[in-house]
Order: sequence, then C-alpha cells, then structure tokens
Amino acid sequence: MCRHLAYLGPPTTLSGLVLEPPHGLLRQSYAPLSMRGGGTVNADGFGVGWYPDAGDGTPVRFRSAGPLWSNPAFADLARVTSTSAALAAVRSATVGMPVTAEAAAPFAEGRFLFSHNGVVPGWPHAVAGLAAALPVTDLITLDAPTDAALLWALVRHRLRAGKDGGDALADVVADVAAAAPGARLNLLLTDGATIWGTAWDHALSVWTPPGRAFVASEPFDADPGWVGVPDRHLVVARPGGHHLIPLGNP
Repeated sequence: MCRHLAYLGPPTTLSGLVLEPPHGLLRQSYAPLSMRGGGTVNADGFGVGWYPDAGDGTPVRFRSAGPLWSNPAFADLARVTSTSAALAAVRSATVGMPVTAEAAAPFAEGRFLFSHNGVVPGWPHAVAGLAAALPVTDLITLDAPTDAALLWALVRHRLRAGKDGGDALADVVADVAAAAPGARLNLLLTDGATIWGTAWDHALSVWTPPGRAFVASEPFDADPGWVGVPDRHLVVARPGGHHLIPLGNP
C-alpha cells in the first residue's frame, strides 16, 4: 500500500508539505500507521507534482524509483520551491510490479495529477476487459505495466470525454470493483483548483481549514480538524470546505 497527499491553499514550500510535518509523507515512507495487504514501508519510489505559482496551470513533477528519505536532490529542491497546489505520493510496490520512476505517482496529463493507494487483485487478467475498451495507443504508452498506471488511463479516458473529476473517479471505482472484487481503490485527483478522492476499502482523511484543503491517506499531524472519509465515499475538497458523496456498490 502507498501513501499520498493533495493540497490546495496559500503558497507553501514542498518541504513544508512533504518533509517537515511530524507525520508527513517522509515519516510515512518508513513508519506508516496504517498499511494493508503486505508491506511495512513505502520505499519503492516517490513522486511530487506541483503547480508553479507563475505558469500556465500545467503541473511539474519530480519522480524517483528510490525512497523519499534517500534523495537529497529532492530535499534541496523542496526547500526552495513554493506552490499553491500539489499532489505527492510514496510507493510500496505490489510484488511483481516494476520499481521505476515511471511507476511512481503522480501520473499526469494537462492540468491533472493522479495517484492510487491500493491494489487490484487478479492483476492483470481481472481488468483485461476494461483495458480492452481503451484506445490501443493509451495501452502502449502507459507509464508502467502496473495497476495504478492502468487506473490512471481509465480515469484519463473519462476526463478526455468531458467527465467531471468526481464522476470519472466514481465510474472507474465502480467498474474496477466489479471486475476485481476485493480491490482497494483509494484514488486522488486534482486539477490545481479541486481535489477529488475515493475511500474504497482503506483509510482516507480530509481537512479543510479556512483557505486550505488537504486530503491524505493519513493525517500528517494531530490537528483535530482532520476528518475520516467514510468507506465507499467520494470526497470533493476545495480550500475551506468539502463534501462527501456515497459510492454505490459494484
């Protein structure tokens, strides 16, 4: 299982989001509180995507195949890079899946960033039918041969067709849960203005203090404002507020 975090709000450094919180992604990479389905650390890569404060709305990414704690280049970058929106993840790879920078979230296209925390049982056969409905070019240009990369391709296909971010995630969760019972589908998606996330058979938390929004696998501190997202719900978060939408059974 992986760990991930999305943020919207006033400009802050990447270090302040990822490295400095007492239980931020740095600590979660080696001492997570809630892991399921094997694995005790998230050492199989990490990635951070952020939206430059001066730019065209297209995010920038830093991804690595190594653990977050062992990358001084990112630590240096994070101290001096400020952003008002970001999505970051640390990875615990499913056995048999490649450990490469390209396999690490966030995945990206246009203004969107995406991450998956979970697993698709029966990979790849269980979801072969869903994959077959995608354009061939999408399949042969996947970032990596992993369940997370395929989930991103399924979400991206719906976004390209004009679906809202929340509807795209809800559709993919329903389809994959039906095809692969027991799937854990905690998805995060942002366009730099809204965060969408799904809690499906694992934990997700949200905190929306005035002017800010955080959605994360685990709260990064002890602030009482953190709220658990109920299982099988979609959360839609913007600075200062969020709402929850039930996800139907497959």
